[in-house]
Amino acid sequence: MANWSDPRSNIAGFGGATVARGEAFDAGLRSYMLSVYNYMASGVLLTGIVAMLFASSGFAYQILAGPGILKYVIMLAPLAFVMVMSFGMNRLSTVAMQALFWAYAVTMGLSLSSVLLVYTGTSVAQTFFATAAAFAGLSLWGYTTKKDLSGFGTFLIMGVVGLLVASLINLFLRSSALDMVVSFIGVLLFAGLTAYDTQKIKNIYAHVAGTDMMGKSVVMGALNLYLDFINMFLFLLRFMGNRD
Repeated sequence: MANWSDPRSNIAGFGGATVARGEAFDAGLRSYMLSVYNYMASGVLLTGIVAMLFASSGFAYQILAGPGILKYVIMLAPLAFVMVMSFGMNRLSTVAMQALFWAYAVTMGLSLSSVLLVYTGTSVAQTFFATAAAFAGLSLWGYTTKKDLSGFGTFLIMGVVGLLVASLINLFLRSSALDMVVSFIGVLLFAGLTAYDTQKIKNIYAHVAGTDMMGKSVVMGALNLYLDFINMFLFLLRFMGNRD
């Protein structure tokens, strides 16, 4: 029978409790990250299915290549959903956040159907699997690295802003050289953001575990990784894609 006054018994008990808490935290973190990846992968899958169905229906070409305001609604709807989710996270319920995420994935599918009208199916598939492999490696590195990536966040976000400005300028210049430079930088920036966002999502778990924010944090984490994946895919497609 253990002696309650023996300090060695207390130390052992304290150490055992600490180990148990550490194991529980690790198990919770793995479950949390798995939920993020499941949402993200399901969103990408839903987007792909909607894009293929819409492109093959014939309506995509009529709407996206024709006159009318509907094509602009399809193009801008995903941005509206992202803004609502980002700015309304604290006010919206978890169910509402989930519904907005699925609606966003659908509207992105409608918008990205234009990719299937421009590039061959084979080159789109090849680029998708190349992006998936790169994303998996980068996200795994972001999850396992001991290096603090938070310092790169401001640099990467500023880079994305600069990328948007350069893309807008090139709408008027129509320079193929600038387009290639923008695409190359875009691939690098979103590759970096994949690792950065993965580590950030991992670190957020310690603050949201066991709270009402956990479910919403899962959805927002999935949205961030979804955006990294889709943007890396689109920029990489400019290099690997063969036009119809």
